[in-house]
Amino acid sequence: MQAKYISYQETNAFSAVVLDYISGKDQLKSFYKYSPDFNGFNEVIKNRNFSGDRTVLVKTLQQQYASVKTPPPVAENISLLQDEKTFTITTGHQLNIFTGPLYFIYKIVTAINLAKELKDKFPEYNFVPVYWMATEDHDFEEINHIKIEDKTLTWSKQAAGATGRLDTADIADTLIAYKGYLGISENGHWLAELVSNAYSRHKKLSDATRDLVNALFGKYGLVCIDADDRELKKQFSEIICQDITEQNSFKFISQSNARLEALGHKPQVNPREINFFYMTEGLRERIVQEDGRYKVMNTAIAFSETELKTEITNYPERFSPNVVMRPVYQEVILPNLAYIGGGAEVTYWLQLKANFDYYQIGFPVLLLRNSAMVIDQRSETRMQILGISHKQLFSPTETLKSDWVKAHVNLQLSLDDEERAIRAVFDQIKLNAYKIDKSLSQSADAAKTRALKLVANLEQKMLRAEKRKHKTSLAQLENLKLKLFPSGVLQERVLNIAPMYVAYGDDFIESLINHFKPLDHQFTVLFA
Repeated sequence: MQAKYISYQETNAFSAVVLDYISGKDQLKSFYKYSPDFNGFNEVIKNRNFSGDRTVLVKTLQQQYASVKTPPPVAENISLLQDEKTFTITTGHQLNIFTGPLYFIYKIVTAINLAKELKDKFPEYNFVPVYWMATEDHDFEEINHIKIEDKTLTWSKQAAGATGRLDTADIADTLIAYKGYLGISENGHWLAELVSNAYSRHKKLSDATRDLVNALFGKYGLVCIDADDRELKKQFSEIICQDITEQNSFKFISQSNARLEALGHKPQVNPREINFFYMTEGLRERIVQEDGRYKVMNTAIAFSETELKTEITNYPERFSPNVVMRPVYQEVILPNLAYIGGGAEVTYWLQLKANFDYYQIGFPVLLLRNSAMVIDQRSETRMQILGISHKQLFSPTETLKSDWVKAHVNLQLSLDDEERAIRAVFDQIKLNAYKIDKSLSQSADAAKTRALKLVANLEQKMLRAEKRKHKTSLAQLENLKLKLFPSGVLQERVLNIAPMYVAYGDDFIESLINHFKPLDHQFTVLFA
């Protein structure tokens, strides 16, 4: 595959706060600590004071990989985490079936490539790419389906509690449908075998996901971590107790949200008074404070403050952080330098720094994951015939059509020159009218507005008439947009890896590895 790059601004697909962040706008600098570049990493390496237990981390990971055929690069990276000169580069995502949308793959490749770039830049240190599996998330409806071209496959079941603990026994029908799409080609057969093995060898969704991700990325040394673990939660128990009883995260994040809103940016998440769930098998419900007691919603479970502290001490694994406290937990148990996320994640991490500062937990470098569009040969040929560049593809469909018509006809469709002439004429009329009677200047302005509106309407009529002459080409343009922007959004937000792997096999992931540049902050366009 060949790669071309465009700025994120040119894609028209990213929020203002994300664009301001990657551009280094001064107004956001108080919301993060380190710049997303080599200078920022040089600082965070010097300042990272990791107080977590590396021995527990390594032991836990080794136990979690016991049921997986662990490639040597993964085993080596897990062992390296015992070394104080080893740091992690982390990305995270829910346990979408069969890897979910493409941006799941792009997050992981960004982490792998960043770890490699940092090793080249700082050879005296080690950098381990980590995929944080969101095993404690309970929103099954977000992970139970995938989109393959125009078809949606759904895993239907009655699900409750943490998704990582879900039994995969009843995913068989969905798996058969997925394998049916993959077909009998060599590439399709190979991916079908990986997916089938992952979901048939393991009973829990977390283990199946680890197996599949390991099969795809193990050779690059990617380490998967499941933080739904008693020994890891013990290290977080003091903060769990403090935050539930003092509600610090609610206070500090609310203040940060107000500051962001004052800058014209909408916060991505809103904190609650208590930002933890109570979690047991088949249960993950919010904790709320009512009448001096801590109650678990939709259950009869309740604690006094003393009972709550005892429960946290004895069973820290039962307390699950929500979206605003999970990042703190991550940084407590991992010797982490960077978090790689999509636009929404970068935004909500910007809301969290004050909370990190309060708990004296190191705030990582925030990095926007690499994004990409894959343009197949047929689409590229169509682009060449139509004379459309990869940058133009990101324009709205109607804008693209109008620009195409204006560029491919010999007639003058723009009345800009005439509009300027009308403005000049009416400005002179206004001046003359003003000399006669000051009140006439308003009438002159109104007449100018009506005239300009008539010209604008005429220009649109001329454009529409010309579009009718090029109906076939414009239909091809529209079909091209629909193919490359399924459902009207970026390809990566909808499509699964399946069609890419069937078409390109290992070359697809290899091309991502070869062309993603985590610190360049550019959108990647891949021509197959």
